[in-house]
Amino acid sequence: MCRPDWDRYFLDLCEAVSKRATCDRGKCGCVIVKNKRIMTTGYVGAPAGLSHCDEAGHDMRKVIDFNDKTTQHCVRTLHAEQNAILQAARFGIPLDGSTLFCKMTPCRTCAMMIINAGIKRVVCEKRYHADLDTIDLFQQAEVTLDIKNDKVEKYSCQ
Repeated sequence: MCRPDWDRYFLDLCEAVSKRATCDRGKCGCVIVKNKRIMTTGYVGAPAGLSHCDEAGHDMRKVIDFNDKTTQHCVRTLHAEQNAILQAARFGIPLDGSTLFCKMTPCRTCAMMIINAGIKRVVCEKRYHADLDTIDLFQQAEVTLDIKNDKVEKYSCQ
């Protein structure tokens, strides 16, 4: 068996982290790394102390994107990227100059958080169905985006 490169290693860890996710839609994990060392992780889940999807069910809302396309989103949970960044903030871990690994291209809100956290590189396994804003934001902010597989991630009630 071949030893994985660093990107594959950290993407594989995202898969392990995602097993803690409490929303089965787009079940994701995130790992933030600096100098090949894990700074923080996060997975999809409700804020601490609040009911999770696997306990209370999904809180589905219709969202209209920038192309006037209506999609369904569960708003009960935070995204894996958000939880990883928030964990770093909570425990005083600086993320400036780090790399974020995740399952799919971050959404627009996560992209803005990533930029403001000082993260300089994002590595994704696949594409998110509404990632054009994210790609543009990252280009403007000079955040390197590396998508390993150009396929769009599919999940239920998308």
